[in-house]
Amino acid sequence: MNEHVAVAVAVALTRLGMEAVSLPAYAAGAYLGRSDEALLEAAARDGLVLVTYDQRTIPPLLKQWAEAGRSHGGVIFVDERTVTPSDVGGLIRGLAALHQSLGDREWRNRVVYLHRQAPTGGTA
Repeated sequence: MNEHVAVAVAVALTRLGMEAVSLPAYAAGAYLGRSDEALLEAAARDGLVLVTYDQRTIPPLLKQWAEAGRSHGGVIFVDERTVTPSDVGGLIRGLAALHQSLGDREWRNRVVYLHRQAPTGGTA
């Protein structure tokens, strides 16, 4: 997960039985403030999917990599107009639903845009 994703998201997903790591916890924080390319390379090397709100610099990088025949570990884009960075619960629900729908499919070179999930419980 990139720097814009709250640490609480990775903690909650882990509690739900998913493999998730926040950027501060990943490699003891070694990738905080590093380039997008360095983070994407590390995620690919470790078989991790990058969850990011960055739709400005990551897509051109993915295009460059595709043209060069380089693989990445997968990317989940989150649009802040759909799930704001402060909507931790919404992001957790969306990622959990995505995990449930896609299961353990191959993520290498997969790019997905996260959709908003309705809150569970309460009244309609």
